[in-house]
Amino acid sequence: MTAADFAGLSFAQTAIAQQAEVSYQTARVSTTTSGSQATVGGTVIPFKQVTLTAQIPGRVTFLIGLEGQRATAGEVLVQIGDEAIQAQRRAATAQISQAEAALRNSQMQYSRELYAPRVDSISGFPGMGVPATFDQFFTRGFANSFGNSNTAVERQADLYARGVGINQAQSAMLQAQANLEGLDARLRDSRSVAPFDGVVISRLVEVGDTVQPGMPLINYAYTDYLRIDAEVPVRLAAGLNVGMIVRARLDVGGVEVDAKVAQIFPVADPKRHTVRVKFDLPFDTPGGPGMYAEVTIPDSSVPMRTEQALPAEALIWRGSLPSVFVLENGKPSLRIVRVGYPLPDGRVSVVSGLSGGEEVILNPPANLISGD
Repeated sequence: MTAADFAGLSFAQTAIAQQAEVSYQTARVSTTTSGSQATVGGTVIPFKQVTLTAQIPGRVTFLIGLEGQRATAGEVLVQIGDEAIQAQRRAATAQISQAEAALRNSQMQYSRELYAPRVDSISGFPGMGVPATFDQFFTRGFANSFGNSNTAVERQADLYARGVGINQAQSAMLQAQANLEGLDARLRDSRSVAPFDGVVISRLVEVGDTVQPGMPLINYAYTDYLRIDAEVPVRLAAGLNVGMIVRARLDVGGVEVDAKVAQIFPVADPKRHTVRVKFDLPFDTPGGPGMYAEVTIPDSSVPMRTEQALPAEALIWRGSLPSVFVLENGKPSLRIVRVGYPLPDGRVSVVSGLSGGEEVILNPPANLISGD
């Protein structure tokens, strides 16, 4: 091999080495338009929560398990003693039977009056058939002739009286049935059942406690979905709409998730000048009710501004100032930049030092210098 061949081989190896040196992973600096943002603190709450209270006085005879116990809709959570109500119900059942018997008797009496009128009866004087017959055929006949009596009117009055007896018996039976229905309602009120699938948040009584109507018994909630309840300043609430997606940070290892605006209350607090807003969290979000959370809300009162953004992997810290390597004509050039705040997609905003569109080197080597 000649000296020229060695020189050509050396030149080729140098070119390959230079080509390998300039093979960097790069990204393009993008230009974004954004406004000011503010962070508002809030509290994680269940999707829905109820407080079950006593509806009747009595003693607690049953209570579901400890806090954290799950239950399904319709399952009994608290039972209050109902012995006295059960006794009243048995008495009401007996009253219904008595009222039904009285109604049947009234109907029978009406039927007898309809088909065998009392005015035509000859049994007015038991054991004395002749005087009764004489009275029926002669005395009543003469009384009708002289206008002192009217058999048709008397029969109509007797039918009306029997009909009134039926109506009274029916009313008595309806009253007894209503009394029974009221006792059944009180029996239902003696049991506090789960209105939906959920979990026991807190127990406010114990078995054996005597309770009165209105006394809280248990806090019950649906926690498969969680929400954030926050008091948002009025100037920030003006930029929120139902269904809008914002970023939320939970106090569980700094987890960040997307939160959806679920409800904006129509009235502001006149003392704190805030509006109550609820944000829905995704399913299976870590955490639980009562935890602290933060919501990042855009500030519509601040004008929009244009700024650059780049991947965080492009930033290097040499000294106290951040900088990036920009490829210019295939060669790296060091630029000192001023960074802003991290963006949700993992990039970092750049306040100054870049104009947008530059190609920056990601994860630059530690020995890389400008102009190589």
